[in-house]
Amino acid sequence: MKRLPVSRLTMVKFPTGCDPCSQTQRSKLQHRRARINQQINKEMRMRAGAENLFRATTNNKVKETVALELSFVNSNLQLLKEELEELNSNMEVYQTESEAINVPMIPLGLKETKEVDLTVPLKEYICEHYREDSSLFEKEIKEFMELRQAMRTPSRNEAGLELLVEYYNQLYYLDQRFFPPHRTLGVHFHWYDSLTGVPSCQRALAFEKGSVLFNVGALYTQIGARQDRSAAAGIDRAIDAFQRAAGAFNFLKENFSNAPSLDMSGPSLCMLVRLMIAQVQECVFERVTLTTQDTHFTSQLQVAQEAARVSDVYSLVLQTMSQPLVKDYVPFSWASMVQVKAEHFRALSHYYAAVALCDRTQSIDEEECDEEGEKALFQLHVSNPSGPPLSQVLRDPEERRKLGKAHLRRALIRHEEAMRVHGLCKILRKMDILQEVLSFVHKRSLDKYSEMDREDDFDETAEAPEIHSQTQQKPDIIPPNFSTVQVTDIFRSLGPLSVFCARARWGPVRLVCLQRGEGGLGLTLRGDSPVLVAGVVPGGCAEEAGLREGDYIVAVDGENCKWAKHGEVVHNLKSCSDRGVELSVITLHTHDTKVERRSVMLSPSGDKENAWQRTMGGAKGQSSVSLLNWNRKKNREGGGVTKRLGSTFGLPFGNLSDSESMY
Repeated sequence: MKRLPVSRLTMVKFPTGCDPCSQTQRSKLQHRRARINQQINKEMRMRAGAENLFRATTNNKVKETVALELSFVNSNLQLLKEELEELNSNMEVYQTESEAINVPMIPLGLKETKEVDLTVPLKEYICEHYREDSSLFEKEIKEFMELRQAMRTPSRNEAGLELLVEYYNQLYYLDQRFFPPHRTLGVHFHWYDSLTGVPSCQRALAFEKGSVLFNVGALYTQIGARQDRSAAAGIDRAIDAFQRAAGAFNFLKENFSNAPSLDMSGPSLCMLVRLMIAQVQECVFERVTLTTQDTHFTSQLQVAQEAARVSDVYSLVLQTMSQPLVKDYVPFSWASMVQVKAEHFRALSHYYAAVALCDRTQSIDEEECDEEGEKALFQLHVSNPSGPPLSQVLRDPEERRKLGKAHLRRALIRHEEAMRVHGLCKILRKMDILQEVLSFVHKRSLDKYSEMDREDDFDETAEAPEIHSQTQQKPDIIPPNFSTVQVTDIFRSLGPLSVFCARARWGPVRLVCLQRGEGGLGLTLRGDSPVLVAGVVPGGCAEEAGLREGDYIVAVDGENCKWAKHGEVVHNLKSCSDRGVELSVITLHTHDTKVERRSVMLSPSGDKENAWQRTMGGAKGQSSVSLLNWNRKKNREGGGVTKRLGSTFGLPFGNLSDSESMY
């Protein structure tokens, strides 16, 4: 029966973790961002051309026309940037779909990138450096290109994170295989700023790696924001996601300097780390309030101190956002949201302190007052309140009511300030859930204050001191663990990285025909993948055939053995017929170690990580070692080249190690 041809309309299978066609609100937002980024890029090219023409021309009429055109271009750019800022400030798209009422979190959008065609540069490098037929590697190049295309649109879940980390780990091998320390492939990596949309372009692979790592952190923020925080399990997942986002941004800040885009600059990354820590602290507060169902006096005071801690960390974030290099960059809605949260949680700290003091007026027993309650009250305030000693306040219901009323007054002032700041931001005003939360807590404090107020209370309300912040769980910055995603080098067929890498130099492949003599083949082999000729017997068959110490055997009788184990090569040699055996060998000239170490010191800071990676490289081809985990790098193919040569030549041929064989 004749098989029918497959239709061209067959659905394309995308890699796991990629959802380019998903019509969710988030994907629509990403497509709008990409379109605006392209328009911004176009307008900036038009502006650059107009500015060049304005400087070059001497015709006044042309200058007037160009100046008018520049004003239009600048106006369009400003409108596009404002539109992009509004999109990037759209926090509702990334929030949970749960009906629970929670204060929204601040997620971060992904960096967009252009398509990059690496086909020609990689083929040329394979021909030039590895002396291989580049047409044999079209499948590998296509696989890498498809992986890069897929990671541009990761899904917002663990599969999307694994896709980004998989590409990040593959960049390690790409760096080792195709990026020598003294030159680049001439490929430009284009990435757009995640907040402003301003394009940046570099040839350094470090820029590509840093941008992917940034997207790992950004995706963690989106995963954290979407969690249902009405249950303890959802809160724990949100805490873990925000801590990992902080770890990714902190890792990027420590290993990538002088970034070409503001979102990856040191001050911006520092701000993002602190923002993630603040959101972790907010989740900790939500878990405390969720698990503290009782109205115990000390429990309510602990909740008050947790709220004060959240307010403190958001105040620190607000200070960071006010720094000169960050102030004009951070979206106004972000700064407004952080200020609203700082005031909101400060109000909650005073509210819970008032509840602890007022609601338990009639049920606090003497034992609790004397011990646990008194200790907790002494630790509650930053400074002692005016009036009677706290020990007396704790025992006197009226004094507790007055102090509680003072805290409620402070709470109302903070609630009103939070609502005022909220009303100043157009984007925040559109967030109904935030308006609902602020209105609810304000009304709750107002009702409590009205309940505590008395008609015959003519005494002026005292000023309550601030609440001393304290937390039951300090946030952790969890660095990225790239080894969780195991990858295989796509270009593994080029050979083991210990020899066949961009920093190594070797001579052309030589064909050596060996025939066994009375004394054997006259050579000593050592190691594997590839097998090294550790010694040649003077006057023996190997020396006469042209084999030299330090040669690597890459093929035996035309069969590729770059990845062959020691025993396999030995078996092939022993099985040779009377006509002998044909070996394909190469001689390694240098790894340029000294030059590479110098390049680390003198390399541009934007490519500092690349240079350091090249110096510390040399992992086994099938290893999943990450790009930046150079401290874990080691020679896993039985030692580095220098070590193998140095440790072999001193051995007499009669004392061979287990991985050495003499023939």
